[in-house]
Amino acid sequence: MQAPYSLGIDLGGTKTYAVLLDPAGQVTWDQRIATPSKDYDATIRALAAMVDAARSAVPSRAITVGVGGPGSLTPEGLMKNSNTVSLNGRPVLRDIEAAIGQPARFANDANCLALSEATDGAGAGRDVVFAVIMGTGTGAGIAVHGRVLTGPNGLAGEWGHNPMPWAVPGEDPAVDCYCGQRGCNETVLSGPGIARDHTAVTGQSLPTHEIAQRAREGDAACAATLERHATRLARALAGVINLLDPDVIVLGGGLSLMPHLYSRVPALWGRWVFSGGHQDEIRTQLKPSLHGDASGVRGAAWLWSR
Repeated sequence: MQAPYSLGIDLGGTKTYAVLLDPAGQVTWDQRIATPSKDYDATIRALAAMVDAARSAVPSRAITVGVGGPGSLTPEGLMKNSNTVSLNGRPVLRDIEAAIGQPARFANDANCLALSEATDGAGAGRDVVFAVIMGTGTGAGIAVHGRVLTGPNGLAGEWGHNPMPWAVPGEDPAVDCYCGQRGCNETVLSGPGIARDHTAVTGQSLPTHEIAQRAREGDAACAATLERHATRLARALAGVINLLDPDVIVLGGGLSLMPHLYSRVPALWGRWVFSGGHQDEIRTQLKPSLHGDASGVRGAAWLWSR
């Protein structure tokens, strides 16, 4: 019997990306579409159309279907904690399976990133991988010995909705978060968090990508904004190291493309890691995702093999 091909679908708030992997993990087909995120039924139809297109690409082979997206499923199969709010409270996986006519698997998008990077990415062969998505939002997933941790509440890795630790004088992290709390890591470490901080300090409203560009060109105020962000990320990740002691922390999402993070954050986090004063001996590595923006969708495809 021939091994099936693996279809992964990354259901994002603005775009949905699908890849079809052959048994060796090579991409044989892919497709990107705009996500009809405000229309639940249209979202399910769009996913089913992607599955049909993938089947047409390899008509002689069976395919498995894995979907990654924001939020997690309750034991009853209902979506919760998704920042694509049209999904919340809906039986997303059951509706996908009904629309495509076969079983499927669903996992949180950050868990898919962790699985991808632990399988054949920046954390391959390592025992504990903590994978962070930093973009419009902030989330994380945990893989241990190549398997994703979920937990009875489906919350393992929901680091974005912990409070920013070790506040400094003059810092006000108490920004409202969509989850109903205030001062979550997501409100500070995400792209909108960087832009909000820059406006609060300088009075200048700039998108995050422009702040990064101006910092590279020597703008002192923009460089200071990125340094504040790096320090806050170091504080937040130090808490992760103290709790999980991961071998590798992998960064994904749009903000992971900022190269200064990989030197500045490890240089800073020793101040808060419980290291007995031996800051130079912290062995956790900080790495960019090997597969870039394709890592989450590859992890969705690997849901069946793991």
